[in-house]
Amino acid sequence: MDKKTQISSQLVGLIETIANSKMKKMNFGRGIILYRGEIHLIKVLGDYPGMFISEIARFFSVSRAVISKSIAKLEKHGFVEKKIDMDDKKRIRIFLTPLGKKAFLQHKIFHEEKDSYMFDYLKTLSPMALESISNFLDYAQKMVDHHF
Repeated sequence: MDKKTQISSQLVGLIETIANSKMKKMNFGRGIILYRGEIHLIKVLGDYPGMFISEIARFFSVSRAVISKSIAKLEKHGFVEKKIDMDDKKRIRIFLTPLGKKAFLQHKIFHEEKDSYMFDYLKTLSPMALESISNFLDYAQKMVDHHF
């Protein structure tokens, strides 16, 4: 198998693995079990506290209805809370609760433990190699967007 065919096959395999893992639950210990989409929503709210639902929807490129449904579920389970925006009383901001902050921290630790080898590897690469990888990932993202 030539290198181009091998890389194409690896990319398709990676995309399939990612697509098939979307609905898997993740256990962050201490009773924190969330779907991948839920923990990534918590991550965004941990990184950008007080976002509006419309901002979150734009961030993930999904509808406000999808985010509203996820927020309602996370709120029901005590991970997030809604607060009225003090500048515009008609708008609601979303914040993590202490339980949500705990899940956010567990997610961060999870990635530090599981992904450090990749970040360490990237540090060893030349700027030219990093540029090639970045360009490849841009094309890979276009491929994913085209299929989904």
